[in-house]
Amino acid sequence: MTSTATPPPSPAGAPPASPVGREDEPPTWLRRLRGFGYVPPAAASARADVRTRLVPPYTRPSKQLWMTFGLPPQVWGTWRLIVSWVGPLLVALVAGVLRFVHLGSPKAVIFDETYYAKDAWATIRQGYEASWPKDIDASILANPDAVALPSDPGYVVHPPVGKWVIGLGEWMFGFTPFGWRFMTAVLGTLSVLMLCRIGRRLFRSTFLGCLAGALLAVDGLHLVMSRTALLDLVLMFFVLAAFGALLIDRDRARARLADALPVDEEGRTRPDVKIAETLRLGWRPYRILAGVCLGLAGGTKWNGFVILAFFGVLTVLWDAAARRTAGAGAPYASMLRRDALPAFVSTVPVAIVTYLASWSGWILSPDNGKGGYLRDWAAKYDQGSSLGFLPEWLRSLWHYETEVYKFHVGLTSGHTYESNPWSWLVLGRPVSYFYESPEAGTDGCPATAAGKCAREVLALGTPLLWWAGCFALLYVLWRWFFRRDWRAGAIACALGAGLLPWFNYQERTIFYFYAVVFVPYLCLAVAMMIGALLGPAGSSERRRALGAIGAGVLVLLIAWNFIYFWPIYTGQMLPMDSWRGRMWLDTWV
Repeated sequence: MTSTATPPPSPAGAPPASPVGREDEPPTWLRRLRGFGYVPPAAASARADVRTRLVPPYTRPSKQLWMTFGLPPQVWGTWRLIVSWVGPLLVALVAGVLRFVHLGSPKAVIFDETYYAKDAWATIRQGYEASWPKDIDASILANPDAVALPSDPGYVVHPPVGKWVIGLGEWMFGFTPFGWRFMTAVLGTLSVLMLCRIGRRLFRSTFLGCLAGALLAVDGLHLVMSRTALLDLVLMFFVLAAFGALLIDRDRARARLADALPVDEEGRTRPDVKIAETLRLGWRPYRILAGVCLGLAGGTKWNGFVILAFFGVLTVLWDAAARRTAGAGAPYASMLRRDALPAFVSTVPVAIVTYLASWSGWILSPDNGKGGYLRDWAAKYDQGSSLGFLPEWLRSLWHYETEVYKFHVGLTSGHTYESNPWSWLVLGRPVSYFYESPEAGTDGCPATAAGKCAREVLALGTPLLWWAGCFALLYVLWRWFFRRDWRAGAIACALGAGLLPWFNYQERTIFYFYAVVFVPYLCLAVAMMIGALLGPAGSSERRRALGAIGAGVLVLLIAWNFIYFWPIYTGQMLPMDSWRGRMWLDTWV
């Protein structure tokens, strides 16, 4: 027989006694985590407006700010929208000036431009890469109009999207350093604008979004890659675009879920188990856009498909979290039933189709030996195959890709500037793209110089930004694990997608400049850390003042550091002593 008697009242002034074995009491290990900063979900969250939790509002400037500028209340909303775009556009304008000033300097084929600039020229002219003579670079720089396009196809080890992009600049401005660097400068500038908007959506703060974009604008590695015709900046752009598309998709899906939930008499949205577990989230075009962008990323470099796997897991976990917030009792089971398959179909097949479409120039080239490299392989060597039901172009492409894969996994030859991914975050071994050391009075070195000068383009991240980023990464991981902050989890996932796979290739020849793919997320991590330094809402004036001083000093030091290293990012002539003064670590030489 179950007793319904009430417990005896507690003594006056004492809290009520807790029943033994309360179901809401967290386990011992979870209570111990509180000593490291773990914060359990607040009990009041169950009574909060679910719409606010599903789609948090953006931070709004105080009314006093708008009144200071003499704006009437009726236009405050309009001005907030204008400011949300004006700030990012101004940051992008500064980034564009930095990336386009003297873009054609040095007038040389620097580092791997010797491959991609020429491959891009052939791709944009005939749809596939050509086999160039080894000593053709000097002729291209002297008189590109006199250089004939080779007729023999070239063997290349990267897909064509990045070369199509670089070739677009050559098509507009010619076969010159400015022409082959133009599109990377455009994408570098646009990526700063995108990061401002992505940061705004992620943090619900225009200020922190613009701060993240400004940090990207003054990162040395991003700047150098934006001014060089290599593939990795193109890859970074498409990955960042996919990340932004998935963020928009997240907000739209959660808003749709919030719209379907019931509203109580006080106008507050309430959770509902049935709706949370059974509602279909419908047409999700931004997830399809993310699939297209990731297909273009994979069509630039294959590691774009590794990032596709990371982002695919991230987006379905977001769906499960949304259903849990909306009241689902089994959010992961609901996600698997309702969201997993649509997420797969709208990303993976879309990315694969996009990737195949990027090979259209090679596919449409002749298969009689006068088209792209190995375009005629199936016609020559695969007749009567068990896969004969597949089109010849697909079998030839598959064979070509297997040969490329063998090349990549077997690439172990040493290189002066190779590095291990363990050293990337601390800038262990940057890459010198261009270096010359003229005597005094020659090639731009002043006659008054004491000895030789040095002129270099060094692919090196802004040191103080990257070293601060190491602490910011630790903060993000702490925030994600102990505070269950989805924003920190998103940043950690995207950064890990660009970094972690490279640890699997300890014997392969790899380079630090591959890290440009995750630089935007490093900037987001630093912006999030700076936001924490400024203090949470409701902090005292003293706390706010101290936080603002600390954050301001850090940002100013990063900006100063970028200005200090500007000459070796852009190939400026320096006295040898000034150049040596910028080689802070022996491994930078």
